[in-house]
Order: sequence, then structure tokens, then C-alpha cells
Amino acid sequence: MIEARHLRVLRAVAATGSFSAAGRELGCTQPAVSQQMKALETSVGTPLLIRAGREMRLTQAGEALVRHASGILAGLTAAEEEVAAIAGLRAGRVRLVSFPSGSSTLVPTALAALRAAHPGTRVSLEEAEPPRSVELLREGDCDLALAFRYEGAAVTEDWDDLVVRPLLTDRLVALVPERHRLARAETVAIGELAEEPWIAGCPRCRGQLVEVCQGAGFAPRIDFATDDYPAVAGLVGAGLGVAVLPQLAVESVRPRGVRAVRLEPAVRREIVALTLPDLAQVPAVAATLEQLARAAGRAV
Repeated sequence: MIEARHLRVLRAVAATGSFSAAGRELGCTQPAVSQQMKALETSVGTPLLIRAGREMRLTQAGEALVRHASGILAGLTAAEEEVAAIAGLRAGRVRLVSFPSGSSTLVPTALAALRAAHPGTRVSLEEAEPPRSVELLREGDCDLALAFRYEGAAVTEDWDDLVVRPLLTDRLVALVPERHRLARAETVAIGELAEEPWIAGCPRCRGQLVEVCQGAGFAPRIDFATDDYPAVAGLVGAGLGVAVLPQLAVESVRPRGVRAVRLEPAVRREIVALTLPDLAQVPAVAATLEQLARAAGRAV
């Protein structure tokens, strides 16, 4: 019989590459990790690790078990949370991962409403851009992930195994210095900025910028690149270039010395909340999803 605690230990050993590092991650001793791994190998009746000096590798059986561990542990978490909610033994717990502009706009409104409605529900927040946030969800390291995908992007997202809750459509805008020749324009075609120096955002947004510019017939000259939205706005405000950012990111920054001009034709990204099918049934997760949807409705 395979125990969940043994699966957690196996996953930690596979991720860290050693018993001692896994022990540090799990908050236990190296002998305890070794003992639990031996118990797991006895349960399954086959070796899961190959030990050669300090090096440790998974056997084929170990790789298979690690591959299934995240789904098994997510299912167990869902079962524990639902049973606890039904029995009234404890409040829910939700681990949320969000990209930065979502963290500063949608998440505060949603979590404030959730706390008012369910004071005992605990929510933790970690920031990560997709696709890393989606990986964390599939690996069992969070319960909900706020993510986005660009309309018409060359690379499409594979979310078929997840519950997808659409929240809002976020339109991209051009950022130009307030004294720029296009600062007073109502709309701007991205081709009109072809000769400008560019400030690029996060790697995903940077890739989308290059793709959109290439569609307009030019390659952007990127002078600066930063994951920090206030830094992007500050560089534009200082007259060092132009940028394209999602409207949600602009609202999260409230930049000075900068004008946001609508892009035509429109470039949009879809903001969604993602979870696993089992976790979608957990009351605390479902309540958080509902509050995120309401916050997105107010943000439109």
C-alpha cells in the first residue's frame, strides 16, 4: 500500500537529487527520508532509486511513480479539503499563484471579498508568470493559478487537462512619453512606432511584442528589457523609448510622464483562472474562483 507521505518524500528526492536536500526541504532528517524511501520501495516491490556514490537517479519505476505522484497528491488534497468542509472541522486553505499585474489588481479585491464572506479561509499568494504558474499547478504546488494567453499567438496553450475559468479580456496599449508626437492620438498602429527604441517587458510579453511587430513588417529595436512594470513605465516616462503593455499592467503601475494610447488593430490577451478538476470541487477553491470572477467583472 502506497502512503501519501512516502510519495511526498519521493517527489522531494527526485526534485533535489539527494536524501539530505530532500530532508531540508521537508523539514526532517536524512535518516528519516532514507527510512521512508525504503518503506516505499518495500510497498511497491521494486527499487525506485539507483545510488552511485553521491549521485542518485530514478529507476524506470521511480520515474513512473513520480509522474503520477502530483495527480495523486492533488486528489488527496481535494478529498481532505472537501471532507473537512462538509464535516465543519476546519476552514479551507487555498494556495494561489498569480502573475504580477493580476496580483496588484484582481487578487486584492477578490481576497478582501473572500475574507469578508469566509473569515476562516486562508489564502497564500505566490507570484509566477505562465507557463511557470501552470507548471506549479500541475505539480501540485498550488491550488489556483491566474494565467493569460494571447489571442492569435503562434504558440497555443495546452490546458485541456485543467478547469479553465475565463475572467476578462485585457487589451494591449502603447506607452509613449507624454511629449511624444503620438501622445495625443486616440489610437496608434504599431507600425507607426517602427523606428522607435523599445522597452520590452517580461519574456512572454517580449515574445508577443516581437511577434506583433513582425506581423506589421518590422523588427523592434529593443534597447531595454525588464520584468518590472514600474521600470518599463519609468524608462518610457524618461523619454528612453516606447513600450506595449497590457491595460491591466498599466493600471497596476499608474505611471507618470507617460501616455497610454490604444493600439489598432487590437491585440488582446485572455485572463483566466486555472485549477485541477478535483480541486475545483473543494469549497474554498470554488469560493476563491467565484470572487476572482467578480473582481474581474468590476475591473472591466
